[in-house]
Amino acid sequence: MSVSETIVREFFELHGFLVHQRRKFVTSSLRDEEEIDFLILNPRPVKAPGPLPAVLEPDHLRRVARAIVVVKGWHTETFGAGRLERTSGLFRFADPDVEAQARAFFGDAGDIDKVLVLPALPQDEGARARSLALLKSKGVDAVIPFRTMLADLIVHTEPNRNYQKSDLLQTIRVLKQYDLFREAQMELFKARRSGRRSSKRLPASPADLTSADDSPGGTI
Repeated sequence: MSVSETIVREFFELHGFLVHQRRKFVTSSLRDEEEIDFLILNPRPVKAPGPLPAVLEPDHLRRVARAIVVVKGWHTETFGAGRLERTSGLFRFADPDVEAQARAFFGDAGDIDKVLVLPALPQDEGARARSLALLKSKGVDAVIPFRTMLADLIVHTEPNRNYQKSDLLQTIRVLKQYDLFREAQMELFKARRSGRRSSKRLPASPADLTSADDSPGGTI
């Protein structure tokens, strides 16, 4: 499993989801089941009026009963409308034939959300809205930025616990033990738009982790 997929699995398991990895191999073919990275099931979903927010935060997850999850760990990319339009295969997981594979797995006729995990959306509000509108038009119900997932995992990982069954959580725990993730100092995950790195400043506050890049953008 890739590092990106490990982050996604740990995030959903943290929030009580049952997570099924559809395939554990890599191939060049385009079978429907290979378009799905994870199928997730919430044993205790909470119904709420209206559609899901376009950009999911941890508090929104209780509304997700089950979903197809696709992970795009292209961590140097911003998913603007132009980038999305040039990557038409990105949306195949929302096609009816792929959903049929998921529905056969879940075994009933309930709703299945299509969730895309990606690095970042544009900061500019107009460009961000265009990206979200395009995603909606292609059948994607919601997105979750990696920063949101990582921030949540950092907050919930305790330095005095031994996470020997998870290399990711154990690594976060060790970093917190050595004060590399200090309370109110999590700037490690803040985007440095200047392209310059500073060796003097470490992590800022958890609030900074939910910056304009990743704040909810309405509904799609």
